[in-house]
Amino acid sequence: MRRGLIAEGAATLRMKQDMQNDTRNMYDLIAYRVKFTPHPHAGDKWCIYPSYDYAHCMVDSFENITHSLCTLEFDVRRPSYYWVLVALGLYQPYVWEYSRLNISHNIMSKRKLNRLVTEKWVDGWDDPRLLTLAGLRRRGVSAATINSFIRGMGITRSDNSLIPFERLEYHIREELNKTASRAMVVLHPLKVVITNLEDGKVIDLDGKKWPDAPADEASSYYKVPFSRTVYIEKTDFRLEDPKDYYGLAPGKSALLRYAFPIKCTEVIHGDNPDDIGEIRAEYDPSKTSKPKGVLHWVAEPAPGVEPLKVEIRLFEKLFLSENPAGLEDKEPEGTAWLRDLNPHSKEVVKGAYAVPSLAAAVVGNKFQFERLGLLCRGHGLDAREARVQQDRHAARLVWEGRGTQVTADLVIGFWFCLVTNSTVERWG
Repeated sequence: MRRGLIAEGAATLRMKQDMQNDTRNMYDLIAYRVKFTPHPHAGDKWCIYPSYDYAHCMVDSFENITHSLCTLEFDVRRPSYYWVLVALGLYQPYVWEYSRLNISHNIMSKRKLNRLVTEKWVDGWDDPRLLTLAGLRRRGVSAATINSFIRGMGITRSDNSLIPFERLEYHIREELNKTASRAMVVLHPLKVVITNLEDGKVIDLDGKKWPDAPADEASSYYKVPFSRTVYIEKTDFRLEDPKDYYGLAPGKSALLRYAFPIKCTEVIHGDNPDDIGEIRAEYDPSKTSKPKGVLHWVAEPAPGVEPLKVEIRLFEKLFLSENPAGLEDKEPEGTAWLRDLNPHSKEVVKGAYAVPSLAAAVVGNKFQFERLGLLCRGHGLDAREARVQQDRHAARLVWEGRGTQVTADLVIGFWFCLVTNSTVERWG
């Protein structure tokens, strides 16, 4: 076998255990099998590979593992685990088995995760839709958040437990709400021209990084330019003004966050009467009007200079079913879980605008886009791209990216995944 004289699958080397044992996992399990596959470290030097039952217990012992924690399917392997160690006279760690940490709308099987990556159903092992450590890190989830989630869940030996994905999101929110500073980003910009503000004038305003930040400390604020051209969300303007609507409408006022009240005076339509190309408005410099609605916004940092441009990636849950792994039981071919993939789990939105302060963000910085969600500056993009990409999880959020400022018409990359809409102050 060692010299490669036996064909793959023709023979195996088995352990001489106990064929009369009541436990089938003592029936002379395989120790080595022939496999002509290059090893990641040894290359073609070896053509025999040890089995899990033979190698796992010895590795635990050699590494002085005190407690070997496994999932419940390995419970029946415990007699064989200790038999090998006793036969070799090796140190015996404790072995404890618990149920899997199954989270809804996800899969945790390494085999299935590998298939998603290799068949390019996702964008790699660090895709933020996956619950891999790389994916969670790219979403901006900290080690403290994961530990808090695990402590909150506890442990069980129930083999049919399924933890709602919202529980993980709760712990992400709890952590990032305390550590993520605020910023403003407009996903779908609608141009608003302030007609009673003179051309060329830019007013530098202060935006609060945290709601409870000390008012007398300069580090509590970030700069927000207010100019003649402002952009708001398209969804924050309607031609009709129902009673329960607090956004902007013809003849109606709304407050721009950290700035002034504005009143819509004119609507300019595009080629299609239903398309709104631009809004004309007047601002109230004295702030005497008190509108109910409060809007987030981004303005041109200087006359004729486009705001900081970002690309947004919107993410939804990767699977449509709560338990996609359970679908395999109904279909022997084992592909039902792949057909359960959410076809709308990723959507790219280009042309969003951000406040200038986000251009200085470095990898690992976490923010809360006001009225949108929580995000974290990330990395991992093609070095040829002079931009930072941003992703957003459709009801949940985090961001990452890398960018290079090349002109005033900067295209930056952020990606972010919305943790949940309930994380942010709904002040508008």
